[in-house]
Amino acid sequence: MSTVNPRRWWALVVLAAAQFMVIMDTSIIGVALPEMQKDLGFTQGELQWVFNAYVIVFGGLLLLGGRLSDLVGARRIFVTGWAVMIAGSVLAAAAQTAWVEIAGRAVQGVGGALIAPSAMTLLMMLFMHDPKELGKAMALYGAAAPAGGTAGVFLGGVFTEWAAWQWVFVIYIPIGLATLAATKLLPSVESRRGSVDVLGAVAVTAGLALAVFAVVRAPEVGWGATATVLELAGAVALLALFLVIQKSVREPLMPLSVWRIPRLGSANLAMALLGAAWIPMWYFLNLYLQQVLGYGAFASGAALLPMTVLLMIFMTAVTARLMGRFGAKPLIAGGLLVLAAGLVWLAAVPPTGSFLVDVLPASLVAALGMSLAYIPAMIAAMSGAPQEQAGLASGIVNTTYNVGSALGLAALTAVAMSQGADRLGNLPRLTDGFSAAFIGAAVIAALGGVLTLLLMKGDKAAAAEAAPAPQSEKVST
Repeated sequence: MSTVNPRRWWALVVLAAAQFMVIMDTSIIGVALPEMQKDLGFTQGELQWVFNAYVIVFGGLLLLGGRLSDLVGARRIFVTGWAVMIAGSVLAAAAQTAWVEIAGRAVQGVGGALIAPSAMTLLMMLFMHDPKELGKAMALYGAAAPAGGTAGVFLGGVFTEWAAWQWVFVIYIPIGLATLAATKLLPSVESRRGSVDVLGAVAVTAGLALAVFAVVRAPEVGWGATATVLELAGAVALLALFLVIQKSVREPLMPLSVWRIPRLGSANLAMALLGAAWIPMWYFLNLYLQQVLGYGAFASGAALLPMTVLLMIFMTAVTARLMGRFGAKPLIAGGLLVLAAGLVWLAAVPPTGSFLVDVLPASLVAALGMSLAYIPAMIAAMSGAPQEQAGLASGIVNTTYNVGSALGLAALTAVAMSQGADRLGNLPRLTDGFSAAFIGAAVIAALGGVLTLLLMKGDKAAAAEAAPAPQSEKVST
């Protein structure tokens, strides 16, 4: 019988703080982007790399982070992740050039990829003795994600408006040091024998990065240019190599048998398309508010608060109840279609738009769609997984969301640039470019909703497929 940790709720505070900070890292830089662009010399097309450098590395290394947590010990990896996060924050805050800034963001992504899976492992260790306590702990841990997103939007505006954009990275240093000091509350885990699929991790991360790089450069050099074709071919080859490695090594990062889990494939497809629609919306809405409507950094952050508050309320208080009544599939499909409707509404923003009329209602509709789809898709991906594969399923679906976000942002930035989003100062052309990106994101979200309806099994069908067949019966396929 396992011993109940008497300090488990204090330990949960440390883990929830880590989840809060990892998610905040994807939102806090949004309103600071125009100021970073001015100071560091980013072009309009290159600016997305401040975001993508983090999410590509974070998404590409999540599975490796989970594997290292199993082998080296979750607390050691958690501590290492925070040390790396602090180092990346120092580099990003001190950057004097665009490429040093991107490097700092990539290092932060490495830290996040170590923190997120090790925190989940530690949470399971602390609370798995009691299903009721585990459910409560998971709810509190999950609530830290939308809270981090909300705080990031607000703090990004505060720091950029009244201090300097560098503070969106400096903030991680004292918080990281405080978290490291509090790790004594976390349970210690002994290391165990096993191999680490480093080659697989390198292949998948390099493949994703090369694919995004190719899509970002394509509008400049041409989609049919030799460089673009070679880059895309290289990305496909690296991802194919990753699959070959997973089939050939004894302890792969992602055993391909995991895809037999009911609804894992369809839920991951939904998550990829959700990320590919949502993150570009958030990115271009920030730029529209500041570069077209002329909002300052704080005003822009405050303008996004209603959307993020709605997300937090629905994700923590409403969606779970709807899941119990309707199941995952209707909420995922419906949420994606509601998100698409909000994006179509946003696409109608004029160069002389009004926040209250043109932005607020449309952004709230989009946020409602996101809040309906995100948690049900996560649950659908993991619900059919056996206990020994639950962590892997969680890592895959988080990776998929981040990869979808990066590729979607790269593709829709290319669309926006081709329609005039690179014409800084020309408000009608800028707005045309942003509107084109919103329309593209709406198409992606609508496609996700339709594919979910067509491909995903309902909750009862998935449960029946996951259940073991009675030994007294011979089941034919």
